[in-house]
Amino acid sequence: MKKYIVSVIAGFIACAINSSYACTTMIITKGASADGSLYITHSNDGYTGDTSVVYVPAADHRKGEMRQVYPSACAREAYPDYNCDYTPRLNVKGRGPDYSFSGVPITESLGEIPQVEHTYAYLDSNYGIINEKGLMLGECTDNSEYMGYVRPDAGTGLFYSSELGRVALERCTTAKEAVLLMGELIDEYGLWGTAETLIVGDKEEGWVLEMMPNPSGKGGFWVAQKVPDGEFFIAANQFRIRELDANNPDQIFSDHLIEDLKAIGWAAFDKDGRLDWLRSIKSIEHLHPYYCLRRVWRAMDLVAPSKHYPAWVEGYDTKAYPFSVKPDKPITLNQIMEIHRDSYAGTEFEFATKATGGLYGFPYCHAAYDKERVLSTPAISYIWINQNNDRLPAPVSWLAYTSPAESLYVPLPVAPITELYSRVNRKQYDDSKFYWNVSNVGNLTRAYYSILAPEVKNTAHRIEKASQDLIESSLGLSGEEFNKVLLENAKANREEWITLYHRLLAILDTDSLKYQKGHIPRNYAPTSYEKIEN
Repeated sequence: MKKYIVSVIAGFIACAINSSYACTTMIITKGASADGSLYITHSNDGYTGDTSVVYVPAADHRKGEMRQVYPSACAREAYPDYNCDYTPRLNVKGRGPDYSFSGVPITESLGEIPQVEHTYAYLDSNYGIINEKGLMLGECTDNSEYMGYVRPDAGTGLFYSSELGRVALERCTTAKEAVLLMGELIDEYGLWGTAETLIVGDKEEGWVLEMMPNPSGKGGFWVAQKVPDGEFFIAANQFRIRELDANNPDQIFSDHLIEDLKAIGWAAFDKDGRLDWLRSIKSIEHLHPYYCLRRVWRAMDLVAPSKHYPAWVEGYDTKAYPFSVKPDKPITLNQIMEIHRDSYAGTEFEFATKATGGLYGFPYCHAAYDKERVLSTPAISYIWINQNNDRLPAPVSWLAYTSPAESLYVPLPVAPITELYSRVNRKQYDDSKFYWNVSNVGNLTRAYYSILAPEVKNTAHRIEKASQDLIESSLGLSGEEFNKVLLENAKANREEWITLYHRLLAILDTDSLKYQKGHIPRNYAPTSYEKIEN
């Protein structure tokens, strides 16, 4: 029985430019990876989001206990009526010490669902990351021409994707189990927010779950599809699932989905009479053509260049890019890191070689959102690459703060996290937090890119290689011992990054300020005593 209270206020509010519309998420199946790992990645973009990484401990619960469901500012905006803000994202009881703050109002719940007897430990951020059993999540916010943004107080939907994923991490051990649970929760309790993608993986399988609120305010629409083993998947703020087939064992959706879409006039079918999910929801590009599809093209072109996927297509519903692709070669962890660091170098879409590159070959564009959206961007709050396989003593989440091209990936365990990562406040500089240490390096590097970026990238690669070697040498440890090794390594990585920042400052204090080739301005130094006409 549903037991929750959500005020019903009519109306949807229009979509607005927001950081939640900027995430990129990927699945690298075990058969597609070079080391047999299954990887789930997620870049969380935006300058407003809480960058804290929080360990939520496992817990036992009393019979009859209820699990509270909370709003999330990362969906679109803060909700003062619920004491819900960007930072801290939650102030509640029952989710560990790093979600408990003094002097801050307690976050009010939207409602509740029955609790289970035992919940697993997991790492959390604006969206759930990974649990102790190796269940891994990724996310991106999507768009629908039919519906904008549904506030949590605008209907009867209880869940936004962030809390939905957290419930899955608390209760599930496999990806398919998580998909089924989240589908059931959507059907029973409904959705608010926007169209969303949650990707889910364990060490064997990767699944894509796409969802959006129902305009009736009851339940929600959702579809899930398994990524074939041996293939690579990417989503970038747009649905990727197309034709639905009730006889396809690799697809899951509710029995009444097609009839529900017909009833409201949304259902769109292909020439063979199959429902086209993307076209039915009208999951169009966000902000401008290629905001989403350019990232899909780039990632697929990097892992499977032999396919020669076109950079230019006919529309948002193009069939030029498949749901997933078999890579030309097995994908390494380093390659995954570099895909998320990509800024279209060597393509017609590169910023560094154009006027936007400025004097130092800057690879991004600070202009409005009507420019090409690269994979790596200064707007990224953090990115994770979750890893699970049979050899690891415990699952790992490789986390990088800010733009990964000017940052480093640090392997973190699902364990009580070092205080370097928790309780971060983006409105107040704190040198004791790793986020700010990384931000120092990133901001300085982006100001003098061609001068400092090589040193930053070489240092990041060296540290990441050392972390990989450390993991390889620790495979014989127990899970608890392994987690301790990773926590000590995280502290050491932070010290190296602080040293790098000091080294970059020293580099700038030498005669090394040379403009990037091709970006040198005209020389106005006089060659005679005659007046120069500019």
